[in-house]
Amino acid sequence: MYKKTMIDGQEISENVPPYIIAEISANHNGSIKNAFKIIDMAKRCGANAIKIQTYTPDTLTLKSEREDFVINDGLWKGKTLYQLYEWAHTPWEWHEALFAYAQKVGIPLFSTPFDNTAVDLLEKLDTPAYKIASFECIDLNLIRRVAQTNKPLIISTGMANEKEIGDAVNTALKYGNGDLILLHCVSGYPAPPADYNLHTLQHMKKKYGVNVGLSDHTLTNITSIAAVALGAVLVEKHVTLNRKGGGPDDSFSLEESGLSELCSATKTAFESLGKVNYERTEAEKGNMKFRRSLYFVRGMNPGDTITENDIKSVRPGFGLAPKFFDKLIGTKILKTVEKNTPVTLSAVSLRNEELS
Repeated sequence: MYKKTMIDGQEISENVPPYIIAEISANHNGSIKNAFKIIDMAKRCGANAIKIQTYTPDTLTLKSEREDFVINDGLWKGKTLYQLYEWAHTPWEWHEALFAYAQKVGIPLFSTPFDNTAVDLLEKLDTPAYKIASFECIDLNLIRRVAQTNKPLIISTGMANEKEIGDAVNTALKYGNGDLILLHCVSGYPAPPADYNLHTLQHMKKKYGVNVGLSDHTLTNITSIAAVALGAVLVEKHVTLNRKGGGPDDSFSLEESGLSELCSATKTAFESLGKVNYERTEAEKGNMKFRRSLYFVRGMNPGDTITENDIKSVRPGFGLAPKFFDKLIGTKILKTVEKNTPVTLSAVSLRNEELS
C-alpha cells in the first residue's frame, strides 16, 4: 500500500527520489559558525534536510567514572560517557539560531531528542519532524512522548531485534498519527558495509507495514545507493566540513564532495528503478537497425532454391529476423536478388502466416 510522509512540504515515499538527511551530530566541533557552514553545505549539495541532536550530558548519562560509564574501545576509547556527551552535544542556546538560519537558507531542520525536556524545547521551536536514535529505540516512554506531538517520526533501529522494533512501532502508532518511517541501521562508527544485510529493508517494510530507509554509518555511499534499489525512501548520513577535523564524528562523516555525490547518485539509482517495462526505450529505438538480420550472400534468380550457403545472419537489421533461417532453407526465390541485400518476404516463397 502506498504510504507517504510530508516534512515541510516535501514528500517522502517510494514514488519520489529518496529524502536525504544531512546529520550534523557533533561535527560543529563546538562552533555554531561551523554548524552554519554545514547547513550551507547541505543546501548546496541538494540534501532535503539538516538534522541535529538535542541533549546535554546530564540528560543522557550520569557524571561517573565507574567502569560502567567508561568507553573501552572504538573512536572514543578512554572517555567516560559524560565526557563524550559534554564534548559532542549541541548547546541548547544554539537551537533557536540554528532553526532560524536553516529557514533563512531554505532547508528544513529537525532534531533527535533524548528526553522529554528536549521534546519541549523542540516543540517551542516548531520542529517539523522528529528522529529517535538507535540507542533510544527501546525507550518507549520517549517514543510515546514524541509520537504525541503528531509530527512525522523517524526511528533508527540499530541494535534492536524484531521484538524491540515491534514494540517501538506499536508505541509510535498507538500514540501518534501513524506518520512513521523506520531506518535500518548498524550502530558501528564506522560500520562495515557487509554488516548491513540490506535485504532486511524489504523484510522490515513487509513486517511492520511502514516505509523504510537507511541510517548509513559506512565510509562510502555504495551502501546507501544499494539501499535505494531495495526500497529505502530516506537516507541519513553524518556530514562534516573536514573528515580530519578531530571532532567526535568527523572521521566517519561525509565531506561536501561525498554529500553531493550521495544526493545525485541516490537520485539516479531511484530513477533507474522505473517500472516493469519490456518495451523498447527511446534510447534503443535508434539502434534497432544495428541488430542482426538475414542477408543474401550471393545473387540469386527467380526459381532458385535457398540453401544454407545463400543466406547469413549479420548486422544490420533490415532483413528478416535470424529466427526464420531454418524456415527459409528449401524455399524458392520469387524475384532477382543481389548479393549483400536483405532477405525480405517479397523475395521468397514464404507465406506471412509462416512467420508467426
